[in-house]
Amino acid sequence: MSSILTPLIAVFAIMLLGSLIQKSRLLPADTDVVLNQFVYYVAFPAILLIVLAETRIEDIAQWGFIGGFSLAMVITYALVILLSLWQAPKQQAIAAMRGLNSTFGNTAFIGIPLMSLMFPNNKMALVAAAIASLLSVIMFAFALVSIELASRNKQSSEPAILIMANALGKNPIVVGSAIGITLSACHVNLPNSVSLMLHQLGNTSSPCALFAIGMVLVKALRQQTGSKLFTTGLIAELNVINLFKLVIQPLIAYGLLSVFGVEQQWLIMGVLLASLPTAASVYLLADRYQVHANVSAQAILYGTLMTFISLPIIESLLKTYTQG
Repeated sequence: MSSILTPLIAVFAIMLLGSLIQKSRLLPADTDVVLNQFVYYVAFPAILLIVLAETRIEDIAQWGFIGGFSLAMVITYALVILLSLWQAPKQQAIAAMRGLNSTFGNTAFIGIPLMSLMFPNNKMALVAAAIASLLSVIMFAFALVSIELASRNKQSSEPAILIMANALGKNPIVVGSAIGITLSACHVNLPNSVSLMLHQLGNTSSPCALFAIGMVLVKALRQQTGSKLFTTGLIAELNVINLFKLVIQPLIAYGLLSVFGVEQQWLIMGVLLASLPTAASVYLLADRYQVHANVSAQAILYGTLMTFISLPIIESLLKTYTQG
């Protein structure tokens, strides 16, 4: 049996529990919102800060991993943009949203729990997830600028560079990671009490995040009930988006990480992180700008379910081609 199945089943079991609780209405309807806010603004920044702060800067500066993972996102994004503009030349905002759906993986809410379960007691697994999350946020900010520029007739005329700086500067993952990297680079050791507090807060991130995702997916499914779920065009688009996200991006990441000479364990972690489904943040952005929101919600839902099949296959292939 694939070694990823045990942690993957644990991940999906917590998500399923969240779905069942949401469906049974045992908790208030907005519990998922509160949990998401806690994880996003408190728990994730805490775990990223302390893990990075307690890791040597030399171990964080994995330039081959950073370059390979980043370029895999950029290349995938560019391919989807080109394909979308070829199909609909004047719909730049939709092209940007399709690109983001195909590249912005759930490296935080699913990636961090998955890495911690797959590589227990291995701090580098959380460092890899932290780096991937930080790089994904930068990609998200870039796509945000693209959508803003394409929607200028409806949105403000704020300069693009300020939009991106504002998005990054207010992002808790960026702030927590930046503080952690700075402490590591300056060789600052936090007091034991502070370290323990941050670890305790951070340890709540994984179960809370997965539980909240399960609740969100039930809400998304309710919203889609009665809508045109199975039109030929929609099914084709969802398949293409998830083909790029769950198959093509990991393949590109594998090739680039191999070319850059990344160590085997970092290569495996990088490909697995690149194989994760689209993050729910993409739907929030789509809904805010009213650009492809319905498709984004369904892409996230279906992609998350398909991951249960695609990740074990990718992990099996990784074992075959990295240990041969």
